[in-house]
Amino acid sequence: MALFRSLADETRLRIVSRLAAGEARVVDLTEELGLAQSTVSKHLACLRDRGLVDYRVQGRQSFYALARLELMDMLAAAEDMLEATGSAVALCPGYGADTPAVARRAP
Repeated sequence: MALFRSLADETRLRIVSRLAAGEARVVDLTEELGLAQSTVSKHLACLRDRGLVDYRVQGRQSFYALARLELMDMLAAAEDMLEATGSAVALCPGYGADTPAVARRAP
């Protein structure tokens, strides 16, 4: 579940999508995505903690890249599922973040 939680944030998905095109520095991501440096760094740390993003150091710069290219296959499969189900894939009313986990389980 931690994998899906880490990908549930739009900013992290934008970072992953950008890194799918090739490695980037934090400054590149801030400029290209229009985000604050602290925001990018925070989300990169989350993605690194989940093993989805890695980095290499060159001089004083760090270059970030996807650690698992299979991630893009998984996201493509999710897009296919969303296309196939259309608007049927949505949170049910009353099943938000405040609802206890036990109540959210399917019968």
